[in-house]
Amino acid sequence: MKSATEIHIDRSEIKEDFVCSSGPGGQNVNKTSTAVKLCFNVKTSKSLSERQKQRVLIACANRINSEGELFIDARRHREQYLNRKDAYEKLSELINKALVKKPKRIKTKPTKSSKTRRLNSKKKLSGIKKLRSDINAETES
Repeated sequence: MKSATEIHIDRSEIKEDFVCSSGPGGQNVNKTSTAVKLCFNVKTSKSLSERQKQRVLIACANRINSEGELFIDARRHREQYLNRKDAYEKLSELINKALVKKPKRIKTKPTKSSKTRRLNSKKKLSGIKKLRSDINAETES
């Protein structure tokens, strides 16, 4: 689900860090830094309004530290540029998903037929349970 207005974040607000990846690549993994770590400070961002910042802080709370920095880690691919692209896509997806407003649930009352179906199924189940009970126990009480 896409939001009506997609947010564009200035690249200068995002810090990139390249680290050694633990994924596929054999010995090449040990000598090249292909994994990407992005850091985007939500609290100090100029691209987001105050209301948008609050929505992102709430929606991504498990990825944001106490300073308001949102961290993204991408290490799926063997190439650095693919991991960078993947990290930026994850970031934009997270932010746009956080900004989409969920529609309010409209409360409805159960229909008359659904009430009767529910009561009939309850009667049927209670009848089955009565058949399971011991016949002698009923006559003694």
